[in-house]
Amino acid sequence: MGATPRTPRGKWIEEGLRALVAGGPEAVRIEVLAQALGVSKGGFYGYFRNREALLSEMLDTWEYEVAEGVIEEVESGGGDARARLERLFTIVAAATDGPVRGTTADMAIRDWARRDAAVAERLRRVDNRRMDYLRSLFSAFCPDEDEVEVRCLLAVSVRIGNHFNAADNGKRSRAEVMELIRQRLLA
Repeated sequence: MGATPRTPRGKWIEEGLRALVAGGPEAVRIEVLAQALGVSKGGFYGYFRNREALLSEMLDTWEYEVAEGVIEEVESGGGDARARLERLFTIVAAATDGPVRGTTADMAIRDWARRDAAVAERLRRVDNRRMDYLRSLFSAFCPDEDEVEVRCLLAVSVRIGNHFNAADNGKRSRAEVMELIRQRLLA
């Protein structure tokens, strides 16, 4: 009889992020994660020293995936700045519910950052990287520095704030309004 394959490290991290989304950092418990994964908690210790190590790797994974990972994906397609912005907006729009890149993970980390200075620093680093990348793209076709800054802040704010907005959009659907915003940002 063969050995049972080990649960991959990434699965522990993803499940940790799901628990974070569901209940905050307090909900990230080894026993609960093991149960959700359908494994014993012993496998956890083959990858992580303790819960704090998992939390740190969850943040490392999130930070990489939502900043450098997205940028690498956008850049791999080539094209001019507008084409890359189009690709960026498409990638971000598609990542609404994923355990790492999803909006809910982003919101959970923002909430955690309100209570933890180290998490707040990571969040600041991610937001600054996002803004720097947007500046590099918008400035390629928009010569006005003030306009570039407005477009960057609007793009990031829509990404974050759209999750919280419960208002109706008049005669248009939310998707139609989001498309109008995308068009205006690329103009």
